[in-house]
Amino acid sequence: MYVRTAKTSAIYVLAQNESNMDTEGEALADVAYGLFEILLNQHLKRGGHFLFELVESGEDFREEYNAAFASFEDDYPELSEALLTGYGTADAIYELFLSGEGVIPTKTTRIFWILQDAPGFEPGLANAEKAGKWLIFLDRDEVDEMWKKIRDATCEGRLGISAKVSTAKQNPESRDERMVIYVHTADWEDEDGVMEIREALRSLGVEQRIGYKRNIETFQGEYSEKGKKVTYYSA
Repeated sequence: MYVRTAKTSAIYVLAQNESNMDTEGEALADVAYGLFEILLNQHLKRGGHFLFELVESGEDFREEYNAAFASFEDDYPELSEALLTGYGTADAIYELFLSGEGVIPTKTTRIFWILQDAPGFEPGLANAEKAGKWLIFLDRDEVDEMWKKIRDATCEGRLGISAKVSTAKQNPESRDERMVIYVHTADWEDEDGVMEIREALRSLGVEQRIGYKRNIETFQGEYSEKGKKVTYYSA
């Protein structure tokens, strides 16, 4: 299974969050939090676990957490300082994880997105312009259960290359009051592959019609407007 390197993690987290940064110090702390969560997951996966598994089972993983935090402090002293300034002590951050922060969408208020990669997916080597995603818009009372299904299927290699879900953190760039799950695929031109993932989503309970958007449109800043179609597939 691919383990994202620390350098790639930093770039990836910054890319997910930079458009949402504010002018105060909170944004850097949130980016540091997002990066630390990825590195914590990396550390836990080497021991055969996912963060969400440990949190949802109620298992004590403080020893593994402390080791990951110490490594983060060594590798990213400035980010770790920002993290502690924004969040308090390492113990306080651990308690946030236990409460569902960064794991359960409706209980996550510190980062805009929760990410889950499929086995073997490496963001730095992927052709971003070839990729696209299915967009699943859900009410708040529906998103946690559906995210869990999609997350689990993604980390088991039964869906696309990655998935992400919006969280309860208020996003000034959001164009919809609902929450959204993205299920990414590697190649929008592979219609059969894209539709296979659509059928897999249907088997998980996504029965409503949903749209598929190419990254090309996202990069060009094209979003849904009256009279303008930005979805490439709909099923």
